Amino acid sequence: MAKQIFVLSSRRLLLLNHRGGGPGHLGEQLAGSAQQQQQLRVVSSWNKLCQQLGVGSAGRRFKSAAPPLGVETLDPCQLEDLPIEVINRKKDKLDLTFEDHSAAFKSKTTWEVLRALMVFQVCGIHVVVDNNEKLMKFGQTVLGKKLFGLLMKQTFYGQFVAGEDTVRIAPVIDRMRSFGVKSILDYSVEEDITQEEAEEREMDSCVSHASIEEEEANIAGMSAKGDKEFAEEIQRYQPHKEFGDRRVGVTGARTFFYQGEATCERNTDIFLKCIETVATTTHTTGFAAIKLTALGRPQLLLQLSEVIARARQYHQEVTGVKGPVIEGNTDPGTFEQGLKEAGVEVEKPAVQNWLDNMTYDKQGLINMFDWGGLLDINVLLQDMFKVPNLQTGRMEPLISALTDEEEEQFKNMLRRMHTVFQRAKELDIRVMVDAEQTYFQPAISRLTLEMMKKYNTEKAIVFNTYQCYLKEAHRNLVDDLEQANRQDFFFGAKLVRGAYMEQERSRAESLMYADPINENFEATSLMYHKCLNECMHRIKEMMRQGETKRVGIMVASHNEDTIRFAIKMMDELNIKPEDKVICFGQLLGMCDQLSFPLGQAGYSVYKYVPYGPVNEVLPYLSRRAHENKGILVKLNKEKKLLRRELKDRLLSGRIMHKPKGEYIPI
Repeated sequence: MAKQIFVLSSRRLLLLNHRGGGPGHLGEQLAGSAQQQQQLRVVSSWNKLCQQLGVGSAGRRFKSAAPPLGVETLDPCQLEDLPIEVINRKKDKLDLTFEDHSAAFKSKTTWEVLRALMVFQVCGIHVVVDNNEKLMKFGQTVLGKKLFGLLMKQTFYGQFVAGEDTVRIAPVIDRMRSFGVKSILDYSVEEDITQEEAEEREMDSCVSHASIEEEEANIAGMSAKGDKEFAEEIQRYQPHKEFGDRRVGVTGARTFFYQGEATCERNTDIFLKCIETVATTTHTTGFAAIKLTALGRPQLLLQLSEVIARARQYHQEVTGVKGPVIEGNTDPGTFEQGLKEAGVEVEKPAVQNWLDNMTYDKQGLINMFDWGGLLDINVLLQDMFKVPNLQTGRMEPLISALTDEEEEQFKNMLRRMHTVFQRAKELDIRVMVDAEQTYFQPAISRLTLEMMKKYNTEKAIVFNTYQCYLKEAHRNLVDDLEQANRQDFFFGAKLVRGAYMEQERSRAESLMYADPINENFEATSLMYHKCLNECMHRIKEMMRQGETKRVGIMVASHNEDTIRFAIKMMDELNIKPEDKVICFGQLLGMCDQLSFPLGQAGYSVYKYVPYGPVNEVLPYLSRRAHENKGILVKLNKEKKLLRRELKDRLLSGRIMHKPKGEYIPI
């Protein structure tokens, strides 16, 4: 006990001597070399103190999670995770009806409350929302870009976008933080192109330029024609001009179109800048968000998704077990015997080498390929994804043909991913990989899992996104959780309902493959809660085993019932906000009646914070207008609360209210 008190007192002295960092954090801010050196000295002193007392930090970073324990039972090393300021931070009682307008809007000036009400009123006018792109272009033409930009800053832009650059967004981030809400940064500039241009770019970037000499329907001795379900699945991964404009029907997600390797390099630089901005403006408590279609040629994602489907079918033909390879728990010896029975000469060196390099553990196969081999820039995709032909026994590529240039483009994509995640790990910033369309998503999830395996060795740096409107959402989540457990890496997931429903349904119907979307909103909510329940029970089980922080979940939802469900589950399982394994997320300018009361009650909450020049984020603003039009019930509640807040300020003489927060986010 005396040692614990000494460590606590010593750490407080170090904090008192530390100048320039945020409250209760060591080495938070990265700006200024002198300040950075001072912070590093503080960190070093603290680590030496722990080592001298025999309570070493075990390589953990200072913002890692830890359970909220009383001082009498605190592990001294956990004190670095729970500064005194955080333990004793101000917390309000949470109203789970989310009707407390004061808690929702006390971070706002009266003008901001009035602006929000006006913007939401306009979002309820269908004719305006349906024609908002034309109206904005007309406004630019009549007023000129400068005057139009000033008008937008006072209205829609001011409501949904934090600012033009990393300097101008800092006050917004700081104010939200002082009211208990942290930030996810996203540079939201988008190119405004016509549907025809989008379709042309998509088809050009999704079709391989390789000459195909073999019949693609009979790869590695498997015929897609004999299995209707498999043939339909393969059809999903073929490009179609009718659906070339991936923006159609999408209101909740940004779309990147491939314009060459130079553009992908610029996107990488933007993501790196965003990560560095998170580090310097959010005290390393924030997230950055990225999309893999911004980092490379989308054709490669289509072909990798197809490889995953073909590998699953190959495994089924050899073993008779349907479904993802990891679910089969196939013994490597059993798999080899299946190949023998198919007539493959498994004694051949090439076949033996392939069998030896499959990914498996004592439970069985995890993957048919060593996907970690993608980290080797000298390995060609067509060499890596080879399997024995079930008819001839020869080693043949499971992936469709690629040109040398396309192989190089894939290496470039991987290099960019590594650059982004390596920088994030160096700066202790978490990165969320956004979900995309189902024909890209198998490859995106697989690559993201491999990046987790490499970079999530000490904590969750890389987060994958799971769209719960998909029928396979829970199955995919469980498989990925299982892989993380079996391969011993930290797992991060963002749960969302999904952004591409209309487009996915239309494409499935047109191309005649199974609709991947749940039947209705209720089924999607059940799926969301099922996924959340799965994650929370795994978190609790790991905590019982002393394995804290192995799984981290973001509940990204604007749905009050889902938020209440998550909080109820946390209470039932005794998962505390201070454990830092569950957090919540909403968009800037929307559903403040959820975000701010949660943050002020001590929960870990984030706002998705877009930024960028006014006239370059108009596509983003257009989507926000459409999205608000589609959630009129939520919008009506938020407008009702805004009116109550305005009325209270008028009656109490608080028209000149100046927000001043005294909350410290967990």
